[in-house]
Amino acid sequence: MGPFDYDRYLVDQLIRPIANLYRVTPLAAGDTPAGPPIAYVRQKKLAIKEHIRFCADENETQELFHIQAQTWLDTGGSRYEVVDAHDGKIGLLHHVFGKSLLRTTWNVLNASDEQVAVAQERSQAMAILRRGIDFVPDIGGLIPIPYNFDLLIGGQVVGRMDRKFQLRDRYV
Repeated sequence: MGPFDYDRYLVDQLIRPIANLYRVTPLAAGDTPAGPPIAYVRQKKLAIKEHIRFCADENETQELFHIQAQTWLDTGGSRYEVVDAHDGKIGLLHHVFGKSLLRTTWNVLNASDEQVAVAQERSQAMAILRRGIDFVPDIGGLIPIPYNFDLLIGGQVVGRMDRKFQLRDRYV
């Protein structure tokens, strides 16, 4: 089985001072790794224009692909290009502003800008609760609220992302 042939992956945050660094590891049953990490993801903290790199190794010598914001200012409907290691467009992630007011929603488009899937926050009630708690000064960000997504094709759930509660970010 190849590294990208698994149904489940663990994405866990590594502690780094200047950027968020995540490790992507395929999972077997439960939380048991099915092998070594297959990718590392670097996201600069406080970047003016988002640029997220996916690399094959922790030293980031071999880029697999990257995600880059099309603009530096989020005007409501952010768009992020997904680009391969040779600057060829793979697809586009479009944050749907109106729908995201109540439940974070992203359209996933292919290289021809045709929608192939939708990523949507699973629970509208939890999304609204999370937004309300985020407004509480000093403690809002410390209260853990699930931030889970479903990946939908034709309205049917074909995948999901679940946040695990720990000090560092951890997703399956």
